[in-house]
Parts: sequence; C-alpha cells; structure tokens
Amino acid sequence: MTPDRPSARGRPDITGRADIERLVDTFYAKVRDDEMLGFIFNHVAKTDWAAHLPKMYAFWETMIFRTGGFTGNPLAAHGRLVPLTEMGRPQFDRWLAIFTATVDELFAGEKAEHIKNAARDMANVIHSRINGIEQARFDPANLTPEQRARYASYRGGAGE
Repeated sequence: MTPDRPSARGRPDITGRADIERLVDTFYAKVRDDEMLGFIFNHVAKTDWAAHLPKMYAFWETMIFRTGGFTGNPLAAHGRLVPLTEMGRPQFDRWLAIFTATVDELFAGEKAEHIKNAARDMANVIHSRINGIEQARFDPANLTPEQRARYASYRGGAGE
C-alpha cells in the first residue's frame, strides 16, 4: 500500500449508517459554532436540530448507499432563506469547506470521496438555483453520466 492511498492514512471509509451519523453530527456541531453559518442555522432558519439531524442522516445515507429513504426538497428549504439572509457564494463555500474538512478528518476512501463530490455538486446546484444563476456547467447537456445520475437522485429519481 502506498502512502498516498487514503486507507494508508489510518482513516476508514464510510461504510454505513453509523458512519453517516458520525459525519453529520460532527459536521453540524462545527456549523452551529461557525461565525458565518451558525447565525443562519441557529437564528434565521431556527433549526430544530432534533428534527433536522435525522433528515440529514437519511439524506446522506440515500445519497451514498441508496438506503436512507430520504424524501424532501432541499431547494425549497434553502430557497425560503434567501429573502431572510445572505445565501451567496461565500456561505455555500464555507459550508462546503467545513463539510469537506470534516469528511477528511474522519474518513478516507471511495465513499468518502463520493460524499465530498456529491456535497460539492449539491452546494453548486442549490446556490445557483436559489439565486437564479444560470451556469453552463449545470446544463444537462454538459453533464457526465455520473453527474446526471447524481442530480436525478437529488430530485428523488425524477427525470430531466
């Protein structure tokens, strides 16, 4: 095994629901304390963490393992915040930086890379959609088959 292989760094890959819960709990603990994002979650959205965290477990389990049973509309949930607070590129970049750092702190491997890619895609899509930003890279004609499958799964399997 070479030193640059993720599993050689001593972190496990994401293997199931328990790992998803660990990731989500660790990530949102950081978000709640973050100067930029904590305000949005705690004071603007007034997040009910007891309800939100199980939804996020189901969301990420569905994204990575297709077994979480998530139903919901992330676009609508984020879109309702636009008139209430700044939901621009800096906020989405900060969310993604914390998420990626948390994954890297806890896990390494194929599923860990997949969840980071899915998070990046979601952040970019949600940011562009709720802010009315048209970007060529989100044009379905420009998507790879993997991206097309991921985006379809975000919409609950709906077609283009």
